[in-house]
Amino acid sequence: MRRLPPLTAIEAFVQVARLGSAKAAAEELALSAPALSRRIQALERFIGRALFDRAPGAMRLNADGERLLEAVSPPLTGLTDAIETIMTEGSVWRLRLGVLPLFASQQIFPHLGSLRERHPELHLDIDTGGHALARLGDGLDAAIVLARDIDPALEAHRLDRNRVLAIGAKTLTRGLGAIKRPEDLARTTVFLHRDMPETFEAFRLALGLDGLTPAAVDHFDSGQLMLDAAAQGLGVAFMHESHLLNAHDERLVRMFDVEVESPYSYWFACRPRALENRAVRVFRDWLLALFAQPGMRAAA
Repeated sequence: MRRLPPLTAIEAFVQVARLGSAKAAAEELALSAPALSRRIQALERFIGRALFDRAPGAMRLNADGERLLEAVSPPLTGLTDAIETIMTEGSVWRLRLGVLPLFASQQIFPHLGSLRERHPELHLDIDTGGHALARLGDGLDAAIVLARDIDPALEAHRLDRNRVLAIGAKTLTRGLGAIKRPEDLARTTVFLHRDMPETFEAFRLALGLDGLTPAAVDHFDSGQLMLDAAAQGLGVAFMHESHLLNAHDERLVRMFDVEVESPYSYWFACRPRALENRAVRVFRDWLLALFAQPGMRAAA
Protein backbone atom coordinates (compact mmCIF):
# COMPACT_ATOMS: atom_id res chain seq x y z
CA MET A 1 0.00 0.00 0.00
CA ARG A 2 1.29 3.42 -0.91
CA ARG A 3 2.15 5.75 1.94
CA LEU A 4 -0.56 8.29 2.85
CA PRO A 5 -0.28 11.68 4.55
CA PRO A 6 -1.42 11.88 8.19
CA LEU A 7 -5.20 11.91 8.56
CA THR A 8 -4.86 14.90 10.90
CA ALA A 9 -3.26 16.88 8.07
CA ILE A 10 -6.12 16.03 5.71
CA GLU A 11 -8.63 16.98 8.43
CA ALA A 12 -6.91 20.36 8.88
CA PHE A 13 -6.89 20.92 5.10
CA VAL A 14 -10.63 20.22 4.80
CA GLN A 15 -11.52 22.54 7.68
CA VAL A 16 -9.46 25.44 6.31
CA ALA A 17 -10.91 24.86 2.84
CA ARG A 18 -14.48 24.95 4.15
CA LEU A 19 -14.03 27.94 6.46
CA GLY A 20 -11.58 29.99 4.40
CA SER A 21 -9.74 30.97 7.56
CA ALA A 22 -6.89 29.31 9.43
CA LYS A 23 -8.03 30.97 12.66
CA ALA A 24 -11.59 29.65 12.37
CA ALA A 25 -10.34 26.18 11.43
CA ALA A 26 -7.95 26.15 14.40
CA GLU A 27 -10.85 27.00 16.73
CA GLU A 28 -12.97 24.21 15.22
CA LEU A 29 -10.16 21.68 15.70
CA ALA A 30 -9.14 23.02 19.12
CA LEU A 31 -5.62 23.67 17.84
CA SER A 32 -3.24 26.58 18.12
CA ALA A 33 -2.69 28.54 14.92
CA PRO A 34 0.94 27.33 14.61
CA ALA A 35 -0.13 23.69 15.07
CA LEU A 36 -2.73 24.03 12.33
CA SER A 37 -0.18 25.69 10.03
CA ARG A 38 2.25 22.83 10.57
CA ARG A 39 -0.38 20.29 9.55
CA ILE A 40 -1.21 22.18 6.36
CA GLN A 41 2.45 22.62 5.51
CA ALA A 42 3.09 18.92 6.13
CA LEU A 43 0.35 18.02 3.65
CA GLU A 44 1.68 20.46 1.05
CA ARG A 45 5.19 19.05 1.44
CA PHE A 46 3.84 15.51 1.06
CA ILE A 47 1.98 16.42 -2.13
CA GLY A 48 4.75 18.64 -3.40
CA ARG A 49 2.67 21.71 -4.22
CA ALA A 50 0.80 24.57 -2.54
CA LEU A 51 -2.93 24.08 -1.97
CA PHE A 52 -3.93 27.60 -0.92
CA ASP A 53 -3.57 31.18 -2.04
CA ARG A 54 -2.65 32.94 1.17
CA ALA A 55 -3.60 36.49 2.15
CA PRO A 56 -3.69 38.31 5.52
CA GLY A 57 -6.53 36.76 7.54
CA ALA A 58 -7.68 34.41 4.77
CA MET A 59 -6.72 31.27 2.89
CA ARG A 60 -8.40 30.40 -0.40
CA LEU A 61 -8.06 27.13 -2.27
CA ASN A 62 -6.09 27.29 -5.49
CA ALA A 63 -6.81 24.97 -8.43
CA ASP A 64 -4.81 22.09 -6.91
CA GLY A 65 -6.55 22.57 -3.59
CA GLU A 66 -9.97 22.52 -5.25
CA ARG A 67 -9.16 19.22 -6.96
CA LEU A 68 -7.89 17.69 -3.74
CA LEU A 69 -10.93 18.80 -1.74
CA GLU A 70 -13.28 17.35 -4.33
CA ALA A 71 -11.36 14.08 -4.27
CA VAL A 72 -10.96 13.60 -0.50
CA SER A 73 -14.31 14.85 0.83
CA PRO A 74 -16.47 11.82 -0.16
CA PRO A 75 -14.07 9.13 1.15
CA LEU A 76 -13.43 11.15 4.31
CA THR A 77 -17.17 11.32 4.98
CA GLY A 78 -17.45 7.60 4.24
CA LEU A 79 -14.64 6.84 6.67
CA THR A 80 -16.32 8.93 9.36
CA ASP A 81 -19.63 7.15 8.77
CA ALA A 82 -17.98 3.72 8.90
CA ILE A 83 -16.28 4.47 12.21
CA GLU A 84 -19.47 5.96 13.69
CA THR A 85 -21.46 2.90 12.57
CA ILE A 86 -19.11 0.58 14.44
CA MET A 87 -18.94 2.82 17.50
CA THR A 88 -22.68 3.50 17.77
CA GLU A 89 -24.13 0.18 16.60
CA GLY A 90 -27.01 -0.66 18.91
CA SER A 91 -26.65 2.62 20.81
CA VAL A 92 -28.41 5.97 20.84
CA TRP A 93 -27.47 8.91 18.61
CA ARG A 94 -28.18 12.06 20.58
CA LEU A 95 -28.65 15.55 19.14
CA ARG A 96 -28.67 18.57 21.46
CA LEU A 97 -30.92 21.00 19.59
CA GLY A 98 -31.64 24.63 20.46
CA VAL A 99 -35.03 25.60 19.07
CA LEU A 100 -37.89 28.02 19.64
CA PRO A 101 -40.80 26.34 21.50
CA LEU A 102 -43.54 26.95 18.94
CA PHE A 103 -41.34 25.83 16.07
CA ALA A 104 -40.67 22.59 17.93
CA SER A 105 -44.33 21.92 18.70
CA GLN A 106 -45.70 22.86 15.28
CA GLN A 107 -42.92 21.97 12.84
CA ILE A 108 -40.77 19.25 14.39
CA PHE A 109 -42.96 17.04 16.56
CA PRO A 110 -45.79 16.54 14.02
CA HIS A 111 -43.26 15.15 11.52
CA LEU A 112 -40.85 13.45 13.88
CA GLY A 113 -42.49 10.06 13.35
CA SER A 114 -41.09 9.80 9.84
CA LEU A 115 -37.58 10.54 11.11
CA ARG A 116 -37.94 8.05 13.95
CA GLU A 117 -39.08 5.32 11.53
CA ARG A 118 -35.94 5.76 9.44
CA HIS A 119 -33.56 6.34 12.35
CA PRO A 120 -34.99 4.91 15.58
CA GLU A 121 -31.59 5.35 17.21
CA LEU A 122 -31.72 9.17 16.83
CA HIS A 123 -32.98 11.07 19.87
CA LEU A 124 -33.30 14.81 20.49
CA ASP A 125 -32.49 16.79 23.61
CA ILE A 126 -34.59 19.94 23.16
CA ASP A 127 -33.30 23.23 24.60
CA THR A 128 -35.59 26.29 24.30
CA GLY A 129 -33.24 28.71 26.08
CA GLY A 130 -32.03 31.90 24.48
CA HIS A 131 -28.77 32.77 22.71
CA ALA A 132 -28.67 29.42 20.92
CA LEU A 133 -26.08 30.46 18.33
CA ALA A 134 -23.64 31.56 21.03
CA ARG A 135 -23.97 28.15 22.70
CA LEU A 136 -23.17 26.06 19.62
CA GLY A 137 -20.34 23.72 20.52
CA ASP A 138 -20.89 24.50 24.20
CA GLY A 139 -24.04 22.63 25.20
CA LEU A 140 -25.71 22.60 21.77
CA ASP A 141 -24.88 20.64 18.63
CA ALA A 142 -27.24 22.59 16.38
CA ALA A 143 -29.89 25.30 16.55
CA ILE A 144 -32.97 26.55 14.72
CA VAL A 145 -33.15 30.31 15.12
CA LEU A 146 -34.89 33.44 13.89
CA ALA A 147 -32.41 35.85 12.35
CA ARG A 148 -31.75 38.31 9.55
CA ASP A 149 -28.62 36.42 8.58
CA ILE A 150 -26.09 34.05 10.07
CA ASP A 151 -22.36 34.33 10.77
CA PRO A 152 -20.65 32.95 7.63
CA ALA A 153 -18.28 30.95 9.84
CA LEU A 154 -21.25 28.71 10.72
CA GLU A 155 -22.84 26.02 8.60
CA ALA A 156 -26.28 27.55 8.00
CA HIS A 157 -29.35 26.86 5.88
CA ARG A 158 -32.33 29.20 5.47
CA LEU A 159 -35.59 27.33 6.07
CA ASP A 160 -38.16 29.91 4.95
CA ARG A 161 -39.03 33.35 3.67
CA ASN A 162 -42.08 34.97 5.17
CA ARG A 163 -44.32 38.01 5.41
CA VAL A 164 -45.11 40.19 8.41
CA LEU A 165 -48.77 40.38 9.40
CA ALA A 166 -50.69 42.31 12.01
CA ILE A 167 -52.51 39.50 13.87
CA GLY A 168 -55.37 40.25 16.24
CA ALA A 169 -58.65 39.02 17.62
CA LYS A 170 -61.77 39.15 15.46
CA THR A 171 -63.39 41.18 18.21
CA LEU A 172 -60.96 44.04 17.53
CA THR A 173 -62.35 44.45 14.00
CA ARG A 174 -65.98 44.90 15.08
CA GLY A 175 -68.06 47.42 16.97
CA LEU A 176 -67.33 50.85 18.34
CA GLY A 177 -63.63 51.66 18.23
CA ALA A 178 -62.84 48.83 15.81
CA ILE A 179 -59.34 48.68 14.34
CA LYS A 180 -59.87 48.78 10.59
CA ARG A 181 -56.84 50.70 9.23
CA PRO A 182 -53.14 50.59 10.12
CA GLU A 183 -53.47 54.14 11.44
CA ASP A 184 -55.82 52.80 14.11
CA LEU A 185 -52.87 51.03 15.75
CA ALA A 186 -52.19 54.34 17.50
CA ARG A 187 -55.07 53.36 19.81
CA THR A 188 -53.86 49.90 20.81
CA THR A 189 -50.93 47.86 22.13
CA VAL A 190 -48.49 46.18 19.75
CA PHE A 191 -46.85 42.85 20.63
CA LEU A 192 -43.30 42.10 19.43
CA HIS A 193 -41.15 38.97 19.78
CA ARG A 194 -37.70 39.65 21.26
CA ASP A 195 -36.11 37.72 18.39
CA MET A 196 -38.06 39.80 15.84
CA PRO A 197 -37.90 43.35 17.22
CA GLU A 198 -38.03 45.08 13.83
CA THR A 199 -41.22 43.51 12.46
CA PHE A 200 -43.39 46.50 13.33
CA GLU A 201 -40.79 48.91 11.96
CA ALA A 202 -40.67 46.99 8.67
CA PHE A 203 -44.49 47.03 8.51
CA ARG A 204 -44.69 50.74 9.27
CA LEU A 205 -42.02 51.76 6.76
CA ALA A 206 -43.47 49.56 4.00
CA LEU A 207 -46.81 51.39 4.40
CA GLY A 208 -45.17 54.82 4.50
CA LEU A 209 -46.39 55.44 8.06
CA ASP A 210 -43.11 56.62 9.57
CA GLY A 211 -44.84 58.66 12.24
CA LEU A 212 -47.21 55.92 13.42
CA THR A 213 -46.70 55.20 17.14
CA PRO A 214 -48.80 52.55 18.94
CA ALA A 215 -50.31 53.24 22.34
CA ALA A 216 -47.75 50.82 23.84
CA VAL A 217 -45.30 48.09 22.81
CA ASP A 218 -45.08 44.85 24.81
CA HIS A 219 -42.25 42.36 24.23
CA PHE A 220 -42.50 38.57 24.47
CA ASP A 221 -40.00 35.73 24.27
CA SER A 222 -42.70 33.20 23.34
CA GLY A 223 -44.58 33.18 20.06
CA GLN A 224 -47.36 31.06 21.57
CA LEU A 225 -47.94 33.55 24.38
CA MET A 226 -48.09 36.37 21.83
CA LEU A 227 -50.80 34.53 19.92
CA ASP A 228 -52.71 33.78 23.12
CA ALA A 229 -52.59 37.43 24.20
CA ALA A 230 -53.68 38.58 20.75
CA ALA A 231 -56.56 36.08 20.73
CA GLN A 232 -57.77 37.59 24.01
CA GLY A 233 -57.96 41.00 22.33
CA LEU A 234 -55.18 42.45 24.47
CA GLY A 235 -53.24 43.86 21.53
CA VAL A 236 -52.04 43.25 17.96
CA ALA A 237 -49.15 40.85 17.36
CA PHE A 238 -46.68 41.54 14.57
CA MET A 239 -45.56 38.10 13.49
CA HIS A 240 -45.08 35.97 10.41
CA GLU A 241 -47.91 34.90 8.18
CA SER A 242 -47.01 31.30 9.00
CA HIS A 243 -47.68 31.96 12.69
CA LEU A 244 -51.30 32.74 11.93
CA LEU A 245 -51.79 29.89 9.47
CA ASN A 246 -50.21 27.31 11.77
CA ALA A 247 -52.10 28.51 14.85
CA HIS A 248 -55.45 27.19 13.54
CA ASP A 249 -57.11 29.54 16.04
CA GLU A 250 -60.48 30.78 14.83
CA ARG A 251 -60.30 33.72 17.22
CA LEU A 252 -57.39 35.24 15.27
CA VAL A 253 -57.46 37.15 11.98
CA ARG A 254 -55.18 39.10 9.70
CA MET A 255 -55.94 42.67 10.58
CA PHE A 256 -55.15 44.48 7.31
CA ASP A 257 -54.99 43.45 3.67
CA VAL A 258 -51.34 44.44 3.20
CA GLU A 259 -48.23 42.36 2.49
CA VAL A 260 -44.83 43.21 3.96
CA GLU A 261 -41.74 41.08 3.46
CA SER A 262 -40.21 40.00 6.75
CA PRO A 263 -36.61 40.92 7.49
CA TYR A 264 -36.32 37.64 9.43
CA SER A 265 -36.08 33.98 8.45
CA TYR A 266 -35.73 30.68 10.25
CA TRP A 267 -32.30 29.09 9.93
CA PHE A 268 -30.75 25.78 10.81
CA ALA A 269 -27.21 26.39 12.03
CA CYS A 270 -24.30 24.48 13.52
CA ARG A 271 -20.54 24.74 13.68
CA PRO A 272 -18.93 23.11 10.62
CA ARG A 273 -17.19 20.51 12.77
CA ALA A 274 -20.57 19.40 14.16
CA LEU A 275 -21.35 17.83 10.79
CA GLU A 276 -18.86 15.11 11.67
CA ASN A 277 -21.57 13.99 14.10
CA ARG A 278 -23.95 11.64 12.28
CA ALA A 279 -26.92 12.77 14.41
CA VAL A 280 -26.40 16.36 13.23
CA ARG A 281 -26.07 15.37 9.58
CA VAL A 282 -29.10 13.07 9.62
CA PHE A 283 -31.29 15.68 11.33
CA ARG A 284 -30.11 18.49 9.05
CA ASP A 285 -30.78 16.45 5.90
CA TRP A 286 -34.23 15.44 7.16
CA LEU A 287 -35.12 19.03 8.11
CA LEU A 288 -34.02 20.49 4.77
CA ALA A 289 -35.94 17.81 2.86
CA LEU A 290 -39.00 18.53 5.02
CA PHE A 291 -38.93 22.26 4.28
CA ALA A 292 -38.34 21.64 0.60
CA GLN A 293 -41.81 20.09 0.40
CA PRO A 294 -44.53 22.31 -1.13
CA GLY A 295 -46.74 23.96 1.46
CA MET A 296 -44.33 23.69 4.38
CA ARG A 297 -44.35 26.85 6.52
CA ALA A 298 -42.15 27.69 9.47
CA ALA A 299 -43.48 28.80 12.85
CA ALA A 300 -41.77 30.57 15.72
